Amino acid sequence: MKKELITMCFAALSGVSAWGAVTPNPLLSRGLPAYTSEGVNPYITDGDLTNWKQCTAKEIAFEVGEGPSRLFLTWESYGDCAWATDFTANCSHSGTPYRNFKVYASANSTDGKDGDWTLSAEVKGNVVMSRGIFVPFEGMSWIRLVSEEEVGQLLEVEIFDASVAANDTWFFMGTSISQMGLKQQDTDSTTAELIHARFPEYTPAMLRGGIGCINSDEVVSHLQDYLQYAGNVKYWVIEMGTNDAWGGGDWNVETFRENMQTIIDAAKEHGIEPILARIIATNEQVAGWQVNPKFLDVIDELTEQNHLHPGPDFYTYFLNHPEQLASDGVHPNGQTLGGQAMHHLWAEALAPIYAESIAQESGWIDSEEMRPVSPILSVEGSEIKLSHLPANVKVELFDPSGVVVERFFVSNVDHVVLPSRLPAGLYVLLAKWEEGVISRQVVIR
Repeated sequence: MKKELITMCFAALSGVSAWGAVTPNPLLSRGLPAYTSEGVNPYITDGDLTNWKQCTAKEIAFEVGEGPSRLFLTWESYGDCAWATDFTANCSHSGTPYRNFKVYASANSTDGKDGDWTLSAEVKGNVVMSRGIFVPFEGMSWIRLVSEEEVGQLLEVEIFDASVAANDTWFFMGTSISQMGLKQQDTDSTTAELIHARFPEYTPAMLRGGIGCINSDEVVSHLQDYLQYAGNVKYWVIEMGTNDAWGGGDWNVETFRENMQTIIDAAKEHGIEPILARIIATNEQVAGWQVNPKFLDVIDELTEQNHLHPGPDFYTYFLNHPEQLASDGVHPNGQTLGGQAMHHLWAEALAPIYAESIAQESGWIDSEEMRPVSPILSVEGSEIKLSHLPANVKVELFDPSGVVVERFFVSNVDHVVLPSRLPAGLYVLLAKWEEGVISRQVVIR
């Protein structure tokens, strides 16, 4: 890739106007007891999607507490981990979605059963395994979910305060790579937990939407379903292309481009900001094929042309870590922490959005002119340039797994060029000084 293109990628990161600022929607439910028709359930608010930690009760109540005027209620069901069971013709999927239920709220209940209850929301005919809905909650303190039919296996229910906004909401559209990688149990932290650890005021609502065997053709054919069931979140973070690129050829690369542009356009028309991941590399020695680079070019070009925030580079990471792929050489291996790596890669890719949101809120970025008043970053070749520096800045470069690969300290120089000897790939630059911090992605190609 030309040096000018690299510089353009980072010029876009100098302000938040392209993607908007994230407003916290605090998580209220973590650790709350779930009072159910089958007894108290401690599992579905613990943040853990371990399969045996589930709830099958038809009635579930939570004491959320007074204060919020609106809630964003999300749930994750088990099945075989696919988001939908019938969106692709090439694979069959199993599972019972949380299909038909009503949501009631109470201001005077003491145990989730007594008191007066008002119908606040109703879900009918839901066909997906992960979803979020808004619930009016002004003056209320309890919420109760009531279903008249079998509910399947609920793994997690999360309740967020959406009184001010609900734009810290993320739908992870994907293939079996995401189905297996983001919902498997062998991970130290989810993307949402990693973001929260770095930016404590944020608690992202994370909906997993991976479907085994799906390709971009089938996503486009079901685009109205995606919008119906995941159109009320702010971000669609998209892992797509493995099945389009299957076998290593390039015969349908232009169809892939057209489909992805259709998905991007539909998302933007509905106020959703899409983010594209670079397609995961295979272990070519095992799988017998590798992703054709033309598909990667499509992802890079669409990201640039549509002014999208860059997603994680799954290709480069897994090309360098084939041991984290399964025995088929294609999918992430839970036991060797392939899924964990995906969570970390997504968190690293999304972190700059949060860092710049904090910078804007804190006055480090001029909110009217959207110009940075903190250090300005650009990249030319292997040189990383920082200007508009305050005094005593600590600069660290991290690889996708979170390991510090280079470290610099700048004392009282307003402009500095940091020569890097890093190989091509995706990195995260973190600059810290007494009054603040910025985080940027660095892509060296």
